[in-house]
Amino acid sequence: MSATSQSIRTRGPEALAQALEALKTNASLTNLDLSESKIGDNGIQALAEALKTNSTLATLNLRNNSIGDNGAQALGEALKTNSTLATLSLYGNSIGEKGGQALGEALKTNSTLATLDLYGNSIGEKGGQALGEALKTNSTLATLDLYSNSIGEKGGQALGEALKTNSTLATLDLYGNLIGEKGGQALGEALKTNSTLATLDLYGNLIGEKGGQALGEALKTNSTLATLDLYSTRSEKRESGTGEALKTNSTLATLDLAGNKIGEKGGQALGEALKTNSTLATLNLAGNMIREKGAQALGEALKTNSTLATLNLFSNLIGDNGGQALGEALKTNSTLATLNLKGNNIWIKGLLAFSDAFKANLTLNILNLDYDKTMGKIALVLFESLETKSTLSRLNLAYKSIKVDEAKALYEALKINSFLVTLDLQSNSIDDNGAQMLAEALKTNSTLATLNLQINSIREKGGQALGEALKTNSTLATLNLQINSIGEKGGQALGEALKTNSTLATLNLQSNSIGETGGQALGEALKTNSTLATLNLAGNSIGEKGGQALGEALKTNSTLATLDLYGNMIGEKGGQALGEALKTNSTLATLNLRNNSIGDNGAQALGEALKTNSTLATLDLYGNSIRDNGAQALGEALKTNSTLATLDLYGNSIRDNGAQALAEALKTNSTLATLNLKGNNIWIKGLLAFSEAFKANLTLNILNLDYDETMGKIALVLFESLKTKSTLSRLNLGYMSIKVDEAEALYEALKINLSLITLDLQSNSIDNNGAQVLAEALKFNSTLTTLYLPNNSIGSNGGQVLAEALKTNSTLTTLDLHNNSTGDNGAQALSEALMTNATLTTLDLWHNSIGFNGAQALAKALTINITLTTLHLQSNAIGDNGAMALAEALKINSVLTTLDLWGNSIGDDGAQALAEALKTNSTLTTLDMQKNTIGDNGALALTEALEINSTLLTLNLWHNSIGDNGAWVLHRVSQAIGLRIGYW
Repeated sequence: MSATSQSIRTRGPEALAQALEALKTNASLTNLDLSESKIGDNGIQALAEALKTNSTLATLNLRNNSIGDNGAQALGEALKTNSTLATLSLYGNSIGEKGGQALGEALKTNSTLATLDLYGNSIGEKGGQALGEALKTNSTLATLDLYSNSIGEKGGQALGEALKTNSTLATLDLYGNLIGEKGGQALGEALKTNSTLATLDLYGNLIGEKGGQALGEALKTNSTLATLDLYSTRSEKRESGTGEALKTNSTLATLDLAGNKIGEKGGQALGEALKTNSTLATLNLAGNMIREKGAQALGEALKTNSTLATLNLFSNLIGDNGGQALGEALKTNSTLATLNLKGNNIWIKGLLAFSDAFKANLTLNILNLDYDKTMGKIALVLFESLETKSTLSRLNLAYKSIKVDEAKALYEALKINSFLVTLDLQSNSIDDNGAQMLAEALKTNSTLATLNLQINSIREKGGQALGEALKTNSTLATLNLQINSIGEKGGQALGEALKTNSTLATLNLQSNSIGETGGQALGEALKTNSTLATLNLAGNSIGEKGGQALGEALKTNSTLATLDLYGNMIGEKGGQALGEALKTNSTLATLNLRNNSIGDNGAQALGEALKTNSTLATLDLYGNSIRDNGAQALGEALKTNSTLATLDLYGNSIRDNGAQALAEALKTNSTLATLNLKGNNIWIKGLLAFSEAFKANLTLNILNLDYDETMGKIALVLFESLKTKSTLSRLNLGYMSIKVDEAEALYEALKINLSLITLDLQSNSIDNNGAQVLAEALKFNSTLTTLYLPNNSIGSNGGQVLAEALKTNSTLTTLDLHNNSTGDNGAQALSEALMTNATLTTLDLWHNSIGFNGAQALAKALTINITLTTLHLQSNAIGDNGAMALAEALKINSVLTTLDLWGNSIGDDGAQALAEALKTNSTLTTLDMQKNTIGDNGALALTEALEINSTLLTLNLWHNSIGDNGAWVLHRVSQAIGLRIGYW
């Protein structure tokens, strides 16, 4: 617990008692932060009682405390009489409808609360209605956050009605509340007369065209709203009512219309509005298919508009003509600073237009052309423009096939350009010659701070040239050379440079074969270097001598905070040298020694160091052949160490004795939060020791025992400890032969435990009975966000009961059910749940025999659901018909980004349907269709679609029936647009 005269921040099991004492005795207490203290309803009731008489507290943070309706009702009672509280956060609790109603009732009389955060509390329609009713008379609330509360149409209507008379609310967040058209219309009607609301977030509410029209109509006369978020609300007609409103509106500064598919006419309407609008500064039109005509209209507007500073046109199919229009506008526009044109199929003419515009434009400083068609020689044009472009500060040209000729042009540009700060050239073909030219430029360039040259075939000569440049360069702070081959000589050159360089703070040399000599050179440099804070040498085979050299350097170095030596074979001597260094080093916070074979002797040296070291927070010893002796040394150190928060011992050979030593340390250790013991040989004694330790430990929140020898009934001991363990947030018990009896014990634990957020039970024997028990737990559990249940034989009944739980659960975001034989009935039940569930983002149904019926049901859900972003349907025999159903859904869905259809007997008909969907879908980035039966016709259809679609980044067609013709066209289009396609 930390305190000043006015503020207290406290956590853990003693948090409530400390808070109650402070509220009674501290006469100057104004701020109390109890976030993530898991105090529950009983604790909140005691706190609420104290608030009734307290007369100083102004801010109370109760974020993530497992508060239900009873706790909220108690707080509501307190707010009726409390006269000082101004800010209350109940973010991430589960107060439900009754809790929402209780707070609404309190707001009718409370006269001090100005900010109320109810993010993710499932208050529902009744809660929304109660708050709406309260706002009619409340005269103090200025900010109300109802993010993801499912208040529905009635809740939206109630709030709209309230806003007609309310005169204080300035910010209202209704993100993801399913308010629908009627809710949108009600809010629009309210905005015609409301004179205080400045920010309104309606993201993902599907208010439809009628809701959009109502808001557009309101904007014509509203004089206060400055920020309006309509992302993915399907609120815009092609003629765009919002565009018409902007012609006369004089207050709106930020408008987000991303994912609404306003089309060409919508883009044209907005362009027309921007010619006269004088307030809008930020406009987000990502994923709206405005195409060339829409972009041309916006370009025409930008010639005279004098307020717009940020324009996001990501994924709009504007092509060269649209690019040219925008480029032409930039010649005279004097306000636009950020322009995002990523994923728009801009080619030679468009690039030439931008290059020409740069010579005159004086304001644009961020331009994103990533994923557009710009390649190789064509980049020369852009580099040429850098010689005259005086404001562009960030340029991303990764994956553009840039070679030595283009590097030469870039060299010429960098000699003159004085504004470029960040340059990303990842995954090109710059090689040694190109690197030498860039190095030459760095000798005189005085602005570049970040240079990414990852994966560019740079070898020793290129590494040496860059090292030479760093001796005189005085601005570069970050250099990424990951996965090149600069070798020992390149490593030596960089080491030599670091002796005098005084600006480089981050150096990434992962996988460069610098060897022992390179490692020794860098170690020598670190003895005197005073700026490098992060050094990545993973995969360089620096060996024992390199490890010893770095250890010697760490004894005196005073700046390095992160050192990654993954896979360097430093052995016992290297481990011992680093251990010796850590006794005196006072800056290193993160050390990665994964896969280095340091053995027990190395671990013992590190353990000895940890007894006195006061800075190391993360230590990764994965795969180091550490046995019980090494673990015991580390355990002994943890008894007194007060800084280490993460210790990874995955894949060593620790048995019960080592585990017991670590567990014993946990009884008194107060800092370790993550302990990974996966893949060791821990058995009954070790598990019992951990269970006992949990009763006393107050900090550990992640424990991984996956692949250890813990089995079946023995897991009961661990589940029992969860009843008292108040900090553990992640528990991995995969492959433990856990059955229904253990699942019942887990159910009992989850009823009481208030901290667990991730539970991995993969490959056990839970079956449908165990699934029913877990489903019951999910109905009331308010903390679990991730549940892994693959390979558990839960069957159709298990899938159905879990689906039923999802209808009311408001915290789970990831559910993995792969290989469970849920069948089409299970899939249909899950689809039904997805229509109302507002939190699940990832669903894995790989190998569940859902068939066409299951796919059809899921497709229907995708037309309504607004949260699911990842869906895995691998090996489900959905066939062409299932693919067609999903394709229809993709035409409407605007949130799904990843769809896995691997091995589903999809032929040309299914591929053609999906291709048709891709022509209009603007959100999907990954589509996996490998191991199907797609032929040339399907490949041709997909090729056609890809020439229009601008968001898909990865398309996997491996192991289909595509012939030479299909493979050729796929290859051609992948080269043209930079898409990653597998097609053999």
